[in-house]
Amino acid sequence: MSAPNRALVVIDVQNEYFDGPMEIQYPPRDKSLANILAAIDAAEQANIPVVIVQHDMPAEAPIFARGTKGWELHPDIEAKVTPETKHINKQYASVFDGTDFADWVRENNIDTITLTGHMTNNCVLGTAEGAEPHGVKAEVLSDATGAIHITNEMGQVPAQQVHETLMTILHSNFAAVTTTDAWMTAIKDGAETPMSNLVESAVQGKKSQN
Repeated sequence: MSAPNRALVVIDVQNEYFDGPMEIQYPPRDKSLANILAAIDAAEQANIPVVIVQHDMPAEAPIFARGTKGWELHPDIEAKVTPETKHINKQYASVFDGTDFADWVRENNIDTITLTGHMTNNCVLGTAEGAEPHGVKAEVLSDATGAIHITNEMGQVPAQQVHETLMTILHSNFAAVTTTDAWMTAIKDGAETPMSNLVESAVQGKKSQN
């Protein structure tokens, strides 16, 4: 089996997620940022292309308004941008929607996208679920992503529960979920990261409740 032809996708690591109501809560944002930066360094050493994604909203929007401080990339991520870095601005949850990402993936023969960044419960989720129709496998680095606390008319869910639940769901059918360290080992070995499947996850889930 040939080694995966990966791209590392760094989703929306913008100031909005480090200050104010959209602050990433779990995993702790400083730890997830450190893992994102480590993944970028590892990708560069392995000649894996890095895609930096930035969410855009109109000037009147309360968050991610283009040109504002909150919209800007986190300084540590901005420092990683080079002329060779693929930079995508998006308006939807999935990086595939309304951008040239799918075309770029095809042109570069990418068969596996490794997702890091924010948020687990929106753009990471949307991009992982959106990969399959484009013939691309997805990986998610669980400790290089992050979620927020969520409360609305349907209930209240703390960020850790949001994150861990979504990691379990993604690993069951949409993406191979792994840690940054395990992913680094996989890219050194030219190996795929293992993923469960819906049937196996259902069988194990049923056993755990008996």
